[in-house]
Amino acid sequence: MQNKINIALPKGRLGEKVYDIFEKIGYGCPAIHEGGRKLIFENEENGVRYFWVKPSDVAVYVERGAADIGVVGKDILLEQSSDVYELLDLGMGKCRMAVAGVKGERPDFAHTLRVATKFPNIAREYYRKQSREIDIIKLHGSIEIAPILKMSDVIVDIVETGTTLKENNLEVLEEIVPISARLIANKASYKFNTQRIRQMCDKIAVICEKND
Repeated sequence: MQNKINIALPKGRLGEKVYDIFEKIGYGCPAIHEGGRKLIFENEENGVRYFWVKPSDVAVYVERGAADIGVVGKDILLEQSSDVYELLDLGMGKCRMAVAGVKGERPDFAHTLRVATKFPNIAREYYRKQSREIDIIKLHGSIEIAPILKMSDVIVDIVETGTTLKENNLEVLEEIVPISARLIANKASYKFNTQRIRQMCDKIAVICEKND
């Protein structure tokens, strides 16, 4: 019997979309549709086990080997510096990581830049490459308020439509990196299950191209 592939899916709409793809390529698990609060689902026939986890935890489960593969946003991979293989850009949840500030204002380069963000590691690395001295202000929500209240000069955050920025008189100053959902694999799991994981990956790529 083939080894079971453990798949970590992020709770929420993205995880549901990704599961639908796995189902289309022949790795369905009917028990998932039964609802309830169960978190782990197995299909012995298909040799798969799925489990739902918090989106920010997916890469941890994969890196630690509890999951063989998983789906996670590029922002999380960058912020956590996850030691995993990035196999495929699924093209889902597209947005961008950007620097934003008060409309019409530009930071004073003579002083240490105050940066409010939920992503301190991404911000730190971005400005390190610019040799720019910064003061990180770690926040967990509504970071758009920080530059308005003059607590920070700029913010580093995910931008989708830009509507929230406009409604708060902010604008994108610099784009850091495009963000989307990625299929990742544990390095050891990939080594021992290369053929099967690659087959999954190739089939998923075909579905994603059709949906693009």
